[in-house]
Amino acid sequence: MKTSLRILSTLCLSAILVACSSSPSSGLGQLPPTQYNDLDKLLLQADKKSDTQALGLYLAAADLAWQQQQALRAREILEKIDLSIATPAQQIFAKTLEAELALDRKQAKSALKALQHPSFTHIGEMPLNQQIRSQLARAQALQDTGKPLAAARERIFIAPLLDSEKALENHQRIWQLLSDLPRTQLGDSGQADLDGWLALVRITKATDSLEQQQANIKQWVLSNPQHPAAQQLPDVLQKLQNLHAQSIKTLALLLPSQDPNQNVVTALRNGFFAAHYIAQANGQATPAIRLYDSSTITSIDAFYQQAAADGVELVVGPWEKPLVRQLANRAQLPITTLALNYADNEQQAPEQLFQYGLAAEDEARLAADRAWADGMRRAAALVPQNAWGDRILAAFTAHWTSLGGVFVAAKHIDQPTELAGQIADLFELRASEQRAKQLEATLDTKLAAQPARRQDIDFIFLAATPEQARQIKPTLTFQYAGDVPIYATSAVNSGAATTYPELDGLQFSEMPWFIESNDATRQHITYNWPQASGSMGRFYAMGADAYQLVNQLQQLRTLPNSSAAGLTGVLKLNQQQRIERTLYWVQFTGNSIQQLSETQSD
Repeated sequence: MKTSLRILSTLCLSAILVACSSSPSSGLGQLPPTQYNDLDKLLLQADKKSDTQALGLYLAAADLAWQQQQALRAREILEKIDLSIATPAQQIFAKTLEAELALDRKQAKSALKALQHPSFTHIGEMPLNQQIRSQLARAQALQDTGKPLAAARERIFIAPLLDSEKALENHQRIWQLLSDLPRTQLGDSGQADLDGWLALVRITKATDSLEQQQANIKQWVLSNPQHPAAQQLPDVLQKLQNLHAQSIKTLALLLPSQDPNQNVVTALRNGFFAAHYIAQANGQATPAIRLYDSSTITSIDAFYQQAAADGVELVVGPWEKPLVRQLANRAQLPITTLALNYADNEQQAPEQLFQYGLAAEDEARLAADRAWADGMRRAAALVPQNAWGDRILAAFTAHWTSLGGVFVAAKHIDQPTELAGQIADLFELRASEQRAKQLEATLDTKLAAQPARRQDIDFIFLAATPEQARQIKPTLTFQYAGDVPIYATSAVNSGAATTYPELDGLQFSEMPWFIESNDATRQHITYNWPQASGSMGRFYAMGADAYQLVNQLQQLRTLPNSSAAGLTGVLKLNQQQRIERTLYWVQFTGNSIQQLSETQSD
């Protein structure tokens, strides 16, 4: 019965929209004409008309310039139009065009604002093509402001209105938006079509076994034959169904037995084997694992020769960065290798080498994306005075400026005793105090002046330890900058059960390991190794994800835009065959970490 009602409601919706698709409802006015192709002649014609007659022609000219990829000229024409004398239909047309131009300039928040114009209360009375254009602009604006679930909901709503080519593109975009959502946001919404999509995403994330994924998708299609995704599976899932699982019978785990950070190595190894034993307990086919000691390697070639003789089909490791650099410098590798660290960025690695690690650079880029989506445009940064701080600052500034943001200043924090002075310098409080003293001297009187901080910093990017963060946040308040938002990396989170009131409200990126406490793999690991509940948990999670990637490298490599839901984040493979992670966005709230589902922008 539900299926019949759904089909009926879709047919009714289509009938209503088709009925009004030729022209706006009476009283809304006419849309601008679209039969022109000579922009200069159109502008000359508009110049000769009265204001009300010219308005439609100027709108047509602005749109023609946009269609001819003259965005700047389109914006100049549009900005000269007085919309106060425009009809509702013309206002909807103009504001939609304004939104498209804003999106082209990466100003998604401005695009959303344009699409909230009061005239859009009449959008349902507009011709079908205008409805589609406006709604697609809104979907893109929602996506670009960090609201993927809302963007997907918008695209699902307009899907029945689209023709074949646009419908197919929209279909793929819905899947991309929803498949990147964290598992905590995949619960039912109460909307039939959206819930069907969410269920499909859930079953693909439920296992890293290709055979089980294929079986789950087949069963979902049989259970939901009328759902749009069942009638037309997204491209990624169609290709997934055609993949043949390449069962690895023997793999090598290449880790050092002696290392200055042996506790990290031990956590990686234990996490890897925990995932292996859980897969066995769940009845999955699992490979034999051969252990090799990377701390005793004197020749990479000799290691691969021995591994090949042992029947190894895939190597997981090494972890040591110098060894990863050696592998990256090779033209070819005899065995496919998943390194547990990254070589230098500029190195062109062989096609048999994949690289995975907990790169802080990923978090720097994520912070930039989040701040941009929240409407921030001018950034400052506080990072440690060391090589790690330099790397993460470089990653942040490069990505921030590529988005169009302005980088104002940075301070490298080192000694706690110097922190207050560094923050005062960052916000130019000393200069403000000096101006106050000069004014007092000029007036020869004592002034009750409060230092004024600089106002050209929208937010602070913070990469710091928990101890440093506990000092920085109160110091910002003391230095009259407590209202400046902070976007931090997960380094501020100790992972311990204890939280600190000084950090309340601080937002940062964090891996699912610290959010999804009910995950079966996490529960197994923390039960056997209680220390995994703290900061070392990151490396247990990485070890478990490395095992998962053994089964998913083929999928990630073969299917562009595909991803794997891991304990260290949503994992994707970039063009350099490096695993990139997308993390959750969270904040300290009271005695817990609260997940922030979408951006804070309006």
